[in-house]
Amino acid sequence: MKNLYQLLTLTGFSLFTLTAQAQTERVGQITGNITGVQKPVESASITLLKAKDSSVVKLAISDKGGNFSLEKLSFGKYLLAIQAVGFQKKLTESFELTQSHPVHKILPVVLEPGANKLQGVTVSSKKPFIEQKAGKIIVNVEASPTSGGMSALEMLEKAPGVAVDKDGNISLKGKQGVMIMIDGKPTYLSSADLSNMLKNMPGSALDQIEVMTNPPAKYDAAGNSGIINIKTKKNIIKGMNGSFNTGYTQGLYGRTNSSLNLNYRNNKLNVFGGYNFNYNQGFNNLTISRRFLEADKKTINSTADQVSRPHSIGYNHSFKAGADYYFSKKDVAGIVVNGFFNNRTEDPESNSYVRNANGGIIYQLRSHAMNAGHIQNGSVNMNYKHTFDSTGKEITADLDYVMYNRANNTSLSTQAYDGTGNKTGNVIVLNGVMPAAIDIYTAKTDYVHPLGKTAKLEAGVKSSYVTNNNRVDYTRNSGSGWKPDGRSNHFIYNETINAAYVSLNKSWKKISMDAGLRLENTISKGHQLSNDSSFKRNYTNLFPNIGLSFEANKNNQFSLSYTRRVDRPSYDDLNPFTYFLDSLTYGQGNPYLQPQFTHNIEVSHTFHRALVTTLNYSRTTDVITQLLKQDTQKKVTYQTQDNVSEMQQIGLTIMYNAPLKKWWNTNLYLNIYNNHYQGIYQADPIDIQFTTFSANMNNTFSLPKGWTIELSGFYRGKGAEGLLVAKEMYAVNSGVSKQVLKKKGTVKLGIRDIFFTQKFSGYARYSDVDVQVASDRDSRQVNLSFNYRFGKTNIAPARRRTGGAGDEQNRVKVGN
Repeated sequence: MKNLYQLLTLTGFSLFTLTAQAQTERVGQITGNITGVQKPVESASITLLKAKDSSVVKLAISDKGGNFSLEKLSFGKYLLAIQAVGFQKKLTESFELTQSHPVHKILPVVLEPGANKLQGVTVSSKKPFIEQKAGKIIVNVEASPTSGGMSALEMLEKAPGVAVDKDGNISLKGKQGVMIMIDGKPTYLSSADLSNMLKNMPGSALDQIEVMTNPPAKYDAAGNSGIINIKTKKNIIKGMNGSFNTGYTQGLYGRTNSSLNLNYRNNKLNVFGGYNFNYNQGFNNLTISRRFLEADKKTINSTADQVSRPHSIGYNHSFKAGADYYFSKKDVAGIVVNGFFNNRTEDPESNSYVRNANGGIIYQLRSHAMNAGHIQNGSVNMNYKHTFDSTGKEITADLDYVMYNRANNTSLSTQAYDGTGNKTGNVIVLNGVMPAAIDIYTAKTDYVHPLGKTAKLEAGVKSSYVTNNNRVDYTRNSGSGWKPDGRSNHFIYNETINAAYVSLNKSWKKISMDAGLRLENTISKGHQLSNDSSFKRNYTNLFPNIGLSFEANKNNQFSLSYTRRVDRPSYDDLNPFTYFLDSLTYGQGNPYLQPQFTHNIEVSHTFHRALVTTLNYSRTTDVITQLLKQDTQKKVTYQTQDNVSEMQQIGLTIMYNAPLKKWWNTNLYLNIYNNHYQGIYQADPIDIQFTTFSANMNNTFSLPKGWTIELSGFYRGKGAEGLLVAKEMYAVNSGVSKQVLKKKGTVKLGIRDIFFTQKFSGYARYSDVDVQVASDRDSRQVNLSFNYRFGKTNIAPARRRTGGAGDEQNRVKVGN
């Protein structure tokens, strides 16, 4: 607990400083209005620059009326750089904020159509690590000194409200069922495969992480707790430019990562590409203790305790290549190709002791496995955009093809011993070959139609088709030769989802509204060839969303939102195959899983545009729950998924994000929530309820001569993750970075989980199940990285395609 005390002390110190900090040095304010061709320009980017060196001080976005405000500014000389998509960038004349003139209202700014370069200004941007924007939280990856050498999964753990459990399952605000998108496209992966991919994706390849708890209707309805969009680096600046990153991380084992990003952009053509390589080793100390109960589900029949230590090695290559061509000022088309190749091996050794009710050893099993996996993932996106006029009227279209090929091989050998340690019987070897192929085709189009100056209508349609072909072939050798095993199987799954949506955005003087409705029809068919069984499903659902915001005054804003969401089972969770950890523990899919549906309500208050307080409530029916089942006679435990419960959550979130000093920026995120699961399992009631406290803290200190220091950490208290109760876990991180080579290079040195406290432990107790689990990984690591940026540095707007294959990709599992 002393390490937790250190973390809470740091958090308390930051809160104390927040309340005690005098604001006399930051009383300046700048206001203004941005217009285009006789219409306000919404979402224009306003960058406040120091007049002496053009370095960035603060950023703002214009609202629907074109208005903006920059507050809490130090006195000094400034100028503004203003830019918006479809308009020429514009610089204002310099001006000064003083004690006698603390408020400056600039003359109305009129942007001219076109896309020319800023002349004579190079912007050296210093974005905060965490930004709060309308409807989302943004994590700027490069702003963190500890990001060097970290994987994408480790970067996700630093995002406010995001947690990753021992199996790589990602939750948001204490709720699982997050839809993970990469560059606006769903990953189609199961939790295990998504975790494997993000572990092998270097953090240096990321630009931003967007967290949305109540996304609008234009997004797929999948993701009951919201959407996390991981943006990779792409076409940020005009001309020829790029970046190179390399890093080394040392824990118990070492790992390396390197990446190269290139971009060329002129008036009509934008060509971009990137390559990433990652090598990693890791371990997982896994301990499982089980009690097997008699028929009364109270008396202990026997117990089993197991220790497993998998050691893994992985090589990962990924690339991105694409181009955009501007046929005219109104028409642009593009193509993006992505590839991901992963080879990994894992060699877990397990010792299992089965004991009687008094603790005496009945028998022992020693298992050794060798698992090898090869994954190939490729995707192609073709897109087109036509802009009708300068009011924002436009239509876009996307075609996507995604393929996943997976080839897993496993070999599990087990030797049994009696209670005195003598061998009994022959070594039993089980070999398995598990190929899988998934093909995803999607098409979508979106239309935006402004309705005057203060309203906007959006509509769109999308169709997706998925084919999933899985096979497993097991052979068994018990000492008398190889024979086919009865658990071999072949499963084919096809799914079509057709969707349409419409949304309306309207603003008044102090009130704005965003309302939408999405219709989704799902047609699916599964066929298990081993026993010639099949199922068909056809269901249609409506997913409404509405958001209201009220700006009482410049210091107080209120918002209310409601959404209905869905989580469909991942493709592998529907797969009825059996996967082995050892002879006593295995996993199995469930082809009869149904989707789960969630109602989300949030009420928020923003104070001084820095302190955000949110109250949320959600109710999920037919919760897809990770379930443990036990066979007392065989002493076997297996994990599956089932719809066994209803979950209700009520929570309170407090987030503060603002500079405390010119050199000190802090982000504090506190979340208190209650998860309540109720259901029936084997005619026994399930009632699990916990109130959990979690916190994220990130402090960034900007020092002279390009030095930056970070102190960050997280704490998550005891809470319910489905039917598993997870005990408290926490970590403290620190890092330092230095700009070198005329600010074109950055060296970062960081240490993660300083006190080695990021260790998982928990238990599951319901019906006849009584299991305790503990796991620790290679989480304490020191990393050193170097990043170099070359080429032109004038800022130009980037065009980032979202594609249409998001939800489908998010349901693919690429590893086990």
